[in-house]
Amino acid sequence: MEKATVRDLTDNLRGKRVLLRADLNVPMGRGGEILDETRITASLYTIRYLLDQGARLIVTSHLGRPKSKSDTHLSLKPVFDRLGTHLPGVKMKFVTDTIGKSVDAAVKSLRNGELLMLENVRFYKEETANDPAHAKKLAALADYFVNDAFGAAHRAHASTEGVAHYIPSVSGFLLEKEIKILGELTRAPKRPLTVIMGGKKVSDKIGVLNSLLEIADNILIGGGMSFTFTKARGGKIGNSILDEPSLDYCLNVGLLARERGVNLVLPIDSVVADAFSNDANTQTVPADDIPDGWEGLDIGPKTIAEFGKYLAKSGTVMWNGPLGVCEFENFSHGTRGVAQAIVETEAVSIIGGGDSASAIVNMGLAPRFTHISTGGGATLEYLEGKKLPGVEALLPSGAKIV
Repeated sequence: MEKATVRDLTDNLRGKRVLLRADLNVPMGRGGEILDETRITASLYTIRYLLDQGARLIVTSHLGRPKSKSDTHLSLKPVFDRLGTHLPGVKMKFVTDTIGKSVDAAVKSLRNGELLMLENVRFYKEETANDPAHAKKLAALADYFVNDAFGAAHRAHASTEGVAHYIPSVSGFLLEKEIKILGELTRAPKRPLTVIMGGKKVSDKIGVLNSLLEIADNILIGGGMSFTFTKARGGKIGNSILDEPSLDYCLNVGLLARERGVNLVLPIDSVVADAFSNDANTQTVPADDIPDGWEGLDIGPKTIAEFGKYLAKSGTVMWNGPLGVCEFENFSHGTRGVAQAIVETEAVSIIGGGDSASAIVNMGLAPRFTHISTGGGATLEYLEGKKLPGVEALLPSGAKIV
């Protein structure tokens, strides 16, 4: 990555105020409990480095999509508390605002090696609007800006892109790692390269599918989006989810894949249900012959085995999107089976963030994958070839930083 990093700040960090944009947008339960702390632990390397160097650290992040400050259930306080369990001995403080007098006072009281976390940046509408005046107020809190929020780097928001216009700005270790791994995936993957695409709608993945057709050897389609492909080929999908505007695309992309020598593989069988419920009646049927009144909620055992044949021969596997309704235990077997097949290979294995990453973490298989991205939308946009505003705004590698 041709961007300056925290290493370029090392000689200047002691006693300096550093604004760190992390991605601490963790999944929360209805009772406010943290369901998956992956994004918290992924940020620790950069956080500990900055604290060890004597920086006065100001941490920002978003959580969910609050409409205003009144959405207190989206406060970052539970995230702050969990972060504290990973930083024993570090003096930490939480402030219930993002800008203003209380924040200014808290920043002024910071000492070397101490951490201050600000409240959810999206409590201000100026954040997502990337309001220059708001970004300038955030930047005024610090001497340097470090962006380590890869999962939000595709958003041109005040705390991801706007602040970089006012103070020297570099990447953290996590953002650097994400870009490096995805860059290697697109430029020189160990072959064969097998891509697994799941999720609900084809329209959300058209751009990335087009790009992957240029580099992939195999593309395995699962999840809700597979039914649109099946329908486009004349199959019966019952009450399964259908992205009707994408039918023509699904038919054409199959032809394009054949022209380019890419194996585009669809499910052979589906686990179907008579209701969208974990306790629904189920049966396993051919994926292109789902009865009326039934909907596909998972890939079947024949599909797991078929996907496994491609995975076993792969040098690199990239996976984005669950292959079934993983929130229902009875329809998580396809995702689990494919995940197990991947970890039994010697392939470089990359999970592209989002729901698929959460599923792998919940299954306890995360340590056996090469890399689990904290991205999601950012991963897809990078693979699509789009520029990420939060990355583009950073100083170039080799820039003189004072």
